[in-house]
Amino acid sequence: MNHRKGYTQEFKKEALRLAETSGKSISALERDLGITPGLLHKWRQRYQIREGQDGQGRLEPSEMEAAQAEIRRLRRELEVTRQEREILKAAVAIFSHPPE
Repeated sequence: MNHRKGYTQEFKKEALRLAETSGKSISALERDLGITPGLLHKWRQRYQIREGQDGQGRLEPSEMEAAQAEIRRLRRELEVTRQEREILKAAVAIFSHPPE
C-alpha cells in the first residue's frame, strides 16, 4: 500500500527558504521537518521562489522543470503533426489517382 504524504505549496516554500537561510545542512533540515531524506534536494531542483509585487514569494517551477515541461509539450505537438501529415498523405494518394 502506498501512503504518499502530500505537502502544501506553502510548506515547500518555507522549507526551501529555510534551506537557503538557516545555515543547517539539508539532511538536518529534513530530519527537523520530518520529511523523507532527499526530498528537499528534489524540491530545490523542481522549484524556485519568485518574489511577487506584494512581497510574498510564490513557488514556481524551476527553469529546468519549465524547460522539461516545454519539451514534453513540443513532443506531443510534434506527434500530432506527424499523424496529421500521414493522414494528408493518404488523402492525397486517394484523390490523386484518376477514376477508372
